[in-house]
Amino acid sequence: MAVADSPSHPHAGDPVFDLHVGGKMQIVSTAPLDGADDLSLAYTPGVALVCEAIAADPSMTQHYTWVPNVVAVVSDGTAVLGLGDIGPAAAMPVMEGKAVLFKQFGGVDAVPICLDTTDVEEIIETVARMAPSFGGINLEDISAPRCFEIEDRLKAMLDIPVFHDDQHGTAVVVLAALTNALKLTGRDPGTTRVVISGAGAAGVAVARILLEAGITDLAVTDRKGVLNSQRADLTPVKRALAVDTADRYGRSGTLADALDGADVYIGLSGGTVPEEHVATMAPDSIVFGLANPTPEVHPDVARRHARVVATGRSDFPNQINNVLAFPGIFRGAFDVHATAITEGMKLAAAEALAELVGDELTEEMIIPSPFDPRVGPAVSSAVAAAARRDGVARR
Repeated sequence: MAVADSPSHPHAGDPVFDLHVGGKMQIVSTAPLDGADDLSLAYTPGVALVCEAIAADPSMTQHYTWVPNVVAVVSDGTAVLGLGDIGPAAAMPVMEGKAVLFKQFGGVDAVPICLDTTDVEEIIETVARMAPSFGGINLEDISAPRCFEIEDRLKAMLDIPVFHDDQHGTAVVVLAALTNALKLTGRDPGTTRVVISGAGAAGVAVARILLEAGITDLAVTDRKGVLNSQRADLTPVKRALAVDTADRYGRSGTLADALDGADVYIGLSGGTVPEEHVATMAPDSIVFGLANPTPEVHPDVARRHARVVATGRSDFPNQINNVLAFPGIFRGAFDVHATAITEGMKLAAAEALAELVGDELTEEMIIPSPFDPRVGPAVSSAVAAAARRDGVARR
């Protein structure tokens, strides 16, 4: 519904609210419905033939419905942007936004679904029951640690891609940007010391993908300091991460302790890092302050001490934006009818993004723009090829 056709609304005249009147998306038919003949093909009696064909061979769904090209964007509204637990109704504008990004940047149809439950079992059961209507599931803005169990169990239950974008979309783009930042500063992953603040969904996923990419000296911190096995207050997810990160080098203490001499800082916490701590990092350091809207280290402060700086904001260079990843990842997965999104597919997406920068690599250009028309095709092609290598492609 266009603004001009809408009744007055409480925030009329505000361009943000005006844009949202009636929502940001609609369903459009791909079949002509101009007369009785069209109707008999698209609906009864013609549609019955297609239904019977699918009943006899359910794989025909892949040819004669929109299912293989549509993703469910599912949230319970517990971790929406930087707003926190605002509930399913208030989460809908974000889920609509996610859906239109899927379409714009990946050619993937998406349906926003906000669930009126925060119970792990109810979420899993609901998503599993509606899965036959979709080619993939994009979990969105579900708080940690529940998000880990929900994703893991759904991946085990379903034969379609299940992807928690807050975790893996962020991780893919961070790895792509870090790959180029390391190249620019002459560092090797195997000898680079990285500190991540934040052990929620994004922090855990970023740590895991960096380990897969060859980073070995990695410390992850939460509000109480470095995750290591000496701590008795760790969740199972944090404890497993501690074993694979700080325990390997005997690291412990506070975030300030971890930053002393570190090559890379990646903020995924929403806290604030004092300038004096950033100043203790290694020469030519790399600082990614990714909290929105307020980075953990303001870029102006970071640049006084770091060579490469990135944020999650669009008004500074080097925006770490998930839209660089998730549309192309699902596009590539759908193109080969993948049964899952593997670690190999995520690494391939990150590599493709990093390579797009090419000869344009500078301190203020370590990641391509979301509006670079090469992004979607490059990511989808790399993901499709990786799906075939990993044995999850059905065509």
